Amino acid sequence: MTEMVALAIGIMLGCCALGAGIAMIAGIGPGIGEGNAVSKACEAIGRQPEAKGAVTSTMIMGCAIAETTGIYALVIAILLILMVPQQFVNILMNAIG
Repeated sequence: MTEMVALAIGIMLGCCALGAGIAMIAGIGPGIGEGNAVSKACEAIGRQPEAKGAVTSTMIMGCAIAETTGIYALVIAILLILMVPQQFVNILMNAIG
């Protein structure tokens, strides 16, 4: 029975690590989005320099909102690595007695 428990714990820990890695893939999206936003803001400022203040403030707000996706992914990854495995092990141990 202990071999089965060890196997179940290993599978749970592996899945948590895999889930954390997949969650961090979400960090690609904000990088691409922010790069695109800055590119378009530079084009807009080049075409209408008098609108620099409005374009810059809108771009910074959009980049901040886009960055929250990456921060959420980081929080989920940290939780999957540090908190969730212990909870899963506790649930498994309580289930088998």
